[in-house]
Amino acid sequence: MAHDHGHSHSHGHGHHHEHESEDEKLLKGGAPAEDDAEDDGDDDEEDEEEEEELEPKARLILICVSAALFAAALLITNLIQMPWWAKALIYFVPYIAAGWPVLKEAAECFAHREFFEEATLMTVATVGAFIIGEYPEGAAVMILFNIGELLEDLASDRSRRSIEKLMELRPDTANVETESGIKETPADDVEVGSVIVVKPGERVPLDGEVIEGSTSLDMSALTGESAPRDVSSGESIVSGAVNLRSAVRVRVTKPAGESTVSRILELVEDAGERKAEYQSFTERFAHIYTPVVVGAALVLAVLPPILSGFTGWREWIYRALEFLVVSCPCAFVISVPMTFVSGIGAASKKGVIVKGSAFIERLAAVKAAVFDKTGTLTEGKFAVTQICPEPGVTEEELIRFCALAEKLSDHPVAASLREKYGSMGYPSADDEVGLSENIAGKGVITEIGGSRVACGSAALMEDFGVPSGAVVPGGGAVHAAVKNDGGVRYLGRVMISDRPKTGAAEAVSALKAAGVTRLVMLTGDHDAAAKAVADSCGISEYHAGLMPEDKVTELEKVMDVQPKNARVAFIGDGVNDAPVLARADVGIAMGALGSDAAIEAADVVIMDDDPRRAAQGVGIARKTMRIVTQNVIMAIGLKAVILILCAVGVAPMWAAVFGDVGVTILCCLNALRAGRVRE
Repeated sequence: MAHDHGHSHSHGHGHHHEHESEDEKLLKGGAPAEDDAEDDGDDDEEDEEEEEELEPKARLILICVSAALFAAALLITNLIQMPWWAKALIYFVPYIAAGWPVLKEAAECFAHREFFEEATLMTVATVGAFIIGEYPEGAAVMILFNIGELLEDLASDRSRRSIEKLMELRPDTANVETESGIKETPADDVEVGSVIVVKPGERVPLDGEVIEGSTSLDMSALTGESAPRDVSSGESIVSGAVNLRSAVRVRVTKPAGESTVSRILELVEDAGERKAEYQSFTERFAHIYTPVVVGAALVLAVLPPILSGFTGWREWIYRALEFLVVSCPCAFVISVPMTFVSGIGAASKKGVIVKGSAFIERLAAVKAAVFDKTGTLTEGKFAVTQICPEPGVTEEELIRFCALAEKLSDHPVAASLREKYGSMGYPSADDEVGLSENIAGKGVITEIGGSRVACGSAALMEDFGVPSGAVVPGGGAVHAAVKNDGGVRYLGRVMISDRPKTGAAEAVSALKAAGVTRLVMLTGDHDAAAKAVADSCGISEYHAGLMPEDKVTELEKVMDVQPKNARVAFIGDGVNDAPVLARADVGIAMGALGSDAAIEAADVVIMDDDPRRAAQGVGIARKTMRIVTQNVIMAIGLKAVILILCAVGVAPMWAAVFGDVGVTILCCLNALRAGRVRE
């Protein structure tokens, strides 16, 4: 059977620790020693949380105070006749109460020569309103602007919360076994090889291997999967999962910085820095649009009064100031990134980590999907179904040679051969194994007890010198031959099968339903096995017997015939498919919980093995891009209407404020829809 020897899964073996008394205490739920040191840290965190909450609260108090002062000013100025300077002074009190944060920000912007920022435009507009005697409107605009800012803050916080929940996945400490007993240690200080104890109800702090005990893990925060996963001694355990049942002893296999949950957090943090074309478009647009509008406001203030012999100049300045208030491009500059953040958050809830908003945009434009077979559409768990030795060769001899030849390979096929040999109860002969050579896509040639043994595909047998008529063809077969002084002898074949994943056919039909028009499967496996999987999944186009570099060539062929704005996704298991994942418009890595190669090469990482998540990711990305487009159209459209109304003198100042703050709030509320995920 053709297989690439590129998969890497390491399983160490642990030994029991001496400190059983401490373990027993722990199993009964006893508190670990030395936990007082963390109390101060917790207090600091609580203070920080309170400080973070203070800003919206402070803004709300500011709004309430300034609104009360404004109401009092309205009452006083309507009941008592007074000169203009007294009126200005009375309205200046609520104006300063509401506007000091904006005025402070505007002063900083002026100092840095940033003249086209929101705060500077608001300051110019409101100070201008005071200059032309519109005191109530100048104060009201500042209060309304603050209300808008508060609502924007709340909307932004809500959209970020789904991603910030990930921070809770990383426990700060681990219960480490030491010579003096169990010690609570900062997770960052725990060394690889240390033994930690994870109690029921605790989050796993570091990646490792269970060396004692068995339990169930809640993986929902990592994979979006609600069903618990059972683990026992010898199996790997990942950080961020919650221990549901009983305490387990775990040998740490990765430092805190390389743990699964750290890598997820890193991806999410990086996602904000990678900007989509749409985002850079809005920023470029804002830098052109704002000076143009400011110029237009200046023309509106100066030109009509000059042409009319300096009559009605006050009215034209008022209109120009309204124009400035409306012109703030914050509606789409704020709402577009917020939409992407919401979309990335929605995908992460489904166990789909998107590395940045640029990939949301590409994912939404996917029109062709190329699949790897093993580990992506199939379970990747191979099992020996039949041993077919040649006459004069025993089953034990054939399976022994296969298992020893594949001793150093991490490929699932190799693992199944070793497992079968072990389960048959034959003695180990590892000491006989010498040098091993990996022949990409074909198999291995290994020195065993002075002979050279080839194990792999029919093509490898031919290269090894086995007469072509001797090799019995057949799907799913691993062939073996031995070469020594007596020549080359064909030993027989071992039949191995891998079954399609539950949900593979659903994933393919869901992508078709989402408008992905071309679906292709690529595999290094032989034609018969590829056809069986392709047929069961509903894929009509497949290419078999491919070397890793051939997969890149086939992917490029698919990419070359796509329309200009259509994108091609490659969905692979991320271990030996790194080159193809990196080459695709969108690389989607499957089963990436333990795979560093997937994290590096892919643009989208699916945190469980379910291929159906790919279609969900495409659906979320398309919804996100629809909302981005709606927001850009809504922001520009509503602003254009209000700008025209202001220019012809129909709209009052409060309508101009709605044109800025109101449109921004509408866009931000619309952006939050991207964060809602339908089941």
